[in-house]
Amino acid sequence: MANLVRIAIDRGGTFTDVHCSQAGKPDIVLKLLSVDPSNYRDAPTEGIRRALEISFGQIISKSAKLKLERVESIRMGTTVATNALLERKGARCALLTTRGFKDVLRIGAQARPHIFDLSVKKLSLLYETVVEIDERVTIPTSSEDPESPLSADFESITNPSIARGITGDIVHIIRRPDPTRIRAQLQSLHDSGFRSIAIAFLHSYTFPHHENLVADIARQMGFAVSVSSELQPMVKIVSRANSAIADAYLSPVTRTYIETFAGGFEGGIAALGDKLLFMRSDGGLCSVKTFSGLRAVLSGPAGGVIGYAKTCYDPEEGTPLVSIDMGGTSTDVSRYSGHLEHVFETTTAQVTILSPSLDVSSIAAGGGSRLFWENGMFVVGPESAGAHPGPACYRKGGPLAVTDANLLLGRLLPEKFPKIFGPNENEPLDADTTHAKFAELTEIIGATKGVKMSLEEVASGFLRVANEAMCRPIRTLTEARGFESASHNLVVFGGAGGQHGTAIASALGISRILVPRFSSILSAYGMALADVVVESQEPSSCVLDTRLGADNTTSFSDLRMRSERLIQRAVDALVEQGFPKSDIMTEVSYNCRFQGTSTTIMVRELECRYEELISSFIKQHEQLFGFTLQNRVIHVDDVRVRGVARSGAPEQTSPYKELEELRTREAEVLERCQKKRVYFDITGWIDTVVVRLEDIFPGEQVPAPAIIFDQTQTILVEPGYIATATSKHIILDRIGSPPSKPLLDLKHIDPVQLSVFGHRFMGIAEQMGTILQQTAISTNIKERLDYSCALFSPDGYLVANAPHMPVHLGAMSAAVRFQVELLGNQIQEGDVLVSNHPDAGGSHLPDITVMTPAFHNGEIVFWVRRNSRELLRKEFKLSVQTASRAHHADIGGVRAGSMPPFSKTIEQEGAQILSYKLVKQGHFDEEGITDLMYHQPAKYPGCSGTRTLSDNISDLKAQVSANHRGAILISALVNEFTLEVVQFYMLAIQKTAENAVRDLLRLVDKKFAGQPLQAVDYLDEGEELQLKVTVDPAEGQAVFDFTGTSPQSYCNLNAPTAIVYSAIIYVLRSLIPTEIPLNHGCLAPIKVVLPPRTLLSPGPGAATVGGNVETSQRITDLVLKAFEVCGASQGTCNNLTFGYGGNSTSGSARKGFGYYEASGVYYTIAGGSGGGPHWDGQSGTHVHMSNTRMGDAEHVERRYPVIIHEFSIRTGSGGAGLHSGGDGCVREIEFTRDLDVSILSERRVIPPYGMRGGEPGKCGRNWWLQKLDDGTYNKIYLGGKNEAPMKAGDRIRIETPGGGGYGVPGSSEDEEEMYGVYPRSEPPIRASGSLFQRREIAEGN
Repeated sequence: MANLVRIAIDRGGTFTDVHCSQAGKPDIVLKLLSVDPSNYRDAPTEGIRRALEISFGQIISKSAKLKLERVESIRMGTTVATNALLERKGARCALLTTRGFKDVLRIGAQARPHIFDLSVKKLSLLYETVVEIDERVTIPTSSEDPESPLSADFESITNPSIARGITGDIVHIIRRPDPTRIRAQLQSLHDSGFRSIAIAFLHSYTFPHHENLVADIARQMGFAVSVSSELQPMVKIVSRANSAIADAYLSPVTRTYIETFAGGFEGGIAALGDKLLFMRSDGGLCSVKTFSGLRAVLSGPAGGVIGYAKTCYDPEEGTPLVSIDMGGTSTDVSRYSGHLEHVFETTTAQVTILSPSLDVSSIAAGGGSRLFWENGMFVVGPESAGAHPGPACYRKGGPLAVTDANLLLGRLLPEKFPKIFGPNENEPLDADTTHAKFAELTEIIGATKGVKMSLEEVASGFLRVANEAMCRPIRTLTEARGFESASHNLVVFGGAGGQHGTAIASALGISRILVPRFSSILSAYGMALADVVVESQEPSSCVLDTRLGADNTTSFSDLRMRSERLIQRAVDALVEQGFPKSDIMTEVSYNCRFQGTSTTIMVRELECRYEELISSFIKQHEQLFGFTLQNRVIHVDDVRVRGVARSGAPEQTSPYKELEELRTREAEVLERCQKKRVYFDITGWIDTVVVRLEDIFPGEQVPAPAIIFDQTQTILVEPGYIATATSKHIILDRIGSPPSKPLLDLKHIDPVQLSVFGHRFMGIAEQMGTILQQTAISTNIKERLDYSCALFSPDGYLVANAPHMPVHLGAMSAAVRFQVELLGNQIQEGDVLVSNHPDAGGSHLPDITVMTPAFHNGEIVFWVRRNSRELLRKEFKLSVQTASRAHHADIGGVRAGSMPPFSKTIEQEGAQILSYKLVKQGHFDEEGITDLMYHQPAKYPGCSGTRTLSDNISDLKAQVSANHRGAILISALVNEFTLEVVQFYMLAIQKTAENAVRDLLRLVDKKFAGQPLQAVDYLDEGEELQLKVTVDPAEGQAVFDFTGTSPQSYCNLNAPTAIVYSAIIYVLRSLIPTEIPLNHGCLAPIKVVLPPRTLLSPGPGAATVGGNVETSQRITDLVLKAFEVCGASQGTCNNLTFGYGGNSTSGSARKGFGYYEASGVYYTIAGGSGGGPHWDGQSGTHVHMSNTRMGDAEHVERRYPVIIHEFSIRTGSGGAGLHSGGDGCVREIEFTRDLDVSILSERRVIPPYGMRGGEPGKCGRNWWLQKLDDGTYNKIYLGGKNEAPMKAGDRIRIETPGGGGYGVPGSSEDEEEMYGVYPRSEPPIRASGSLFQRREIAEGN
């Protein structure tokens, strides 16, 4: 039938957008509420009904089932799955996993979401129960062990327990599942009412047989089954299990919705057939038969990316695009440069899903983001007013939000909004309430800051801060990946995007903005343009040799065989859906990584040659990370095929070509348009023309200032821009030079500018962290994220520290100040300094600090503080310093891993660097650093130099690169604002943090009625730590006096003084419930008294490796105990080290490896956190000074000669209380070859204390399970610190401490809350791409 309609729908959380097209007729655009039960049952069905009415001029009853004979296709994206995830309203389900791993998702990567949240709040898990299946396989080859057996060594073995996996890896089958036992376990689930289950077994990505066996039995019994190896056969048990349980949790919800939706049509789901297509997170459409909840989470944002990629990018013109899709609660950011960028892990509501998705990242900034005045700063979000009650102008008693600021400044058109506000949803926007609330806030600001600001300046200030918050992720998405933001065009869409586009573009230096005419429904329009996609993926273990002349024919032939098989599978699936082969194209990609890393890059195949694949991977690696690894083997972990069937959507014309061909002229309608008063920063209130979008024709231009609007969007044209209409876009171009920055008064702090600089400084530190993670080679930095990056004032005081590792927070500043005082004018432009020594502000030797002074035009400007806090100008060439500190895998010493449990002197702990110019006037001194790290440590008896020299040098270069990026960004900031302004606000931002801490100390004095705070705690060997805190409420300052602490000890638990400051700044920041800048100002009101030669102020030569990871935790417990905040957390990092190899004084060397596991600062194992006045402690989490990730079990077993038999929660180890402490963990590891193993841990004798009547947590325990000839084990207690030469088959079992309880067990009333230690709740972000992974670096590690 001719003249069929094509309908595309994006069902969002608040609104449902509908786009309808029909040949020869104008497109139809509809926007309706997603939930409106008084008017319709289902929003998409209602949207289709209205579209059919308009298209064919016929009235269709709301109660009638819709006919489909005049519908060509219905394409839909839905937030049903997303909302179920955010609101935890999915189906009841169970997880089936390998025995020993029942808590694999509860522990996860063992990092806490927010490092300053003492309650360690986490969202609930998706599953209701876990069933452990007695099965196990492992990989007997170890890629990082140079003496490991190879796959070829197993070729002649006929043992039935040895098999070859799908990837080609050799698999050792340890235990096969018992079908009879499985049926009994499943029957128990069925009897309990479960009908949806997820299955995730270790190494099923390569050996899915056990999962398939259980799945077949479960399906026969009537279960809906989600199998991890079917959903995404990629390595990583945590992510794969999360994906399986998410699918089991969400798919019943999506199926129910689809059935409900189909019920609105004649013939139901059968009549819809292939007409109904759903948008997936990867940007492709799929049939209803293959649609699942797992792949729907990012469907709405994916539609937006397809929409702007198809309509705003011209491959011939070539300008890349960045986009902001600004809604009510969040803003999505993404980038497009000619091909879709995918990520394979996304996180939504603390659930990490392993499934291909477009690289779209959501941030908590939108029209509903709330406005706060806190600590002398303007703060926007992350809380949202939501749809209910909504912003203040919605007439439901809501708070001030971004929408209110736009309304107050005249940038919205209240008269054009429908009357849907107020309790009865029948009133217009309320400008009066917005005005009154801003008047109240302005009065408060004036009273606290003493600065006279108008209502307009306050509202405009909040918008500037909101815009800067949105610029920050865009800079990370572009500049941190080596692309200049200014070289892009900006695409803005979403309901609120058009109001902010020009301001964001100006801040980023972007000169052209594209606003699609369908910008407010671009996700729906993108679905109309999208193609049907089928993806096939298969794991691989192919290896490519990068050495010159190497023959990779055999390996590449295997890859091609896999890819041809996947291509055929994808084509057959599309042909089955009715597409001719001529309309199908395929794209092959290989997921590649260098040996020794787990960071993969998806490389598209352009030619069928292995030389081209190797070249493409190396080129992409160098572009992304800034370096390549010469002669390093490339592993191909996955082969991926994307089959695309062209959808038949009309070809889109290039807006740039159209613009060139148009005759531009001023819009005729301007003479007839009304004007309204709008406020702009550079002009104040000014008459602004108001133009209806439909009245502007291609080629017509609207000069600024102007508001262009239609029924669904408002576009603000700020002074300095001109808007040009094309057939499908409004293009805003900057005309003339950007306005000069207003002169800033350096006698008074502008609170708006202070907030903006806070974002800029922190953004630079975050970008440094991104660069460091990208360019580093070691697992420690790249995957476990054990590093920190920061900016410092010229005198070495902290200005901005992205909240990476807590133990680094105060310590890095001491390292920078030491170098400044030591070298003075010897520091030249182009120099980069390196140090790791405790006497030079180091934390322990494996933490190497790289420091880069930033110069500006050779100007001799160096600001220092006197004790009186006056500012002086001193003859120095520094303007700002950047620094990064990273934990290196090995730096030599007596044990592999450089974490010896029994070191007595610092020489036994590895390379010592007091001060060294790593880079001298631009030249990297590789020979000098090699001597310091490899030759010098080996001169001490029994010691070796670093066992990972090449990785050390690569990581040091990565730190230099990160610092260099920070210096460049600081230089750009100075050029933008002048040096005096930047340094003025550096000091101002420190003062802001200082004032917040002073206010906290006054509160503390009041809580304790002016009495000193005192506490005592102990290390396991009996060393005593004492603290007395005396507060001066008048000045808001305090003395932390550690007099009485035990003397320096002949062990490695001595803590450098810098660590004491880290613990203090961490506790103080955690007790402040509002967001404050993290800098030296937090310590300015604090005086620390430390007698010399104590455990916390050791003398030269003292061993300190344990002080950083163990004593640091005890110092934190001590401070929290003095402040009576909560029960003690596990108080240890449980450092496990194993490996072999090294060099010696004789010059002999043996290749080997070192590995450390930690959930703390240095790869430790998680434990329990303490209970508090209103929270139970969290189980299986990092605490306080540590927050690194745990390596995924599958990665660990592939790379090292170990089998992880158990990683679970140690039930009952948390202390009882009104609020109990969290439980510790159990981790049991078998070694498959002889290795040196050491454990460095605490809280094995002295338990974590309870608070206010709460009981202590249980002590930890470490066991050596020594395998005997008869197969039994001799169980040997190791104590807290020990080392052992373990043999193949031996195991180590670590049981970590629980947290202390809070309050008397059994009591019924909560204790009075002493501190506002709960951070404001952040709204759950819909989904995330690569920026979330970078945010984890900043907050979750």
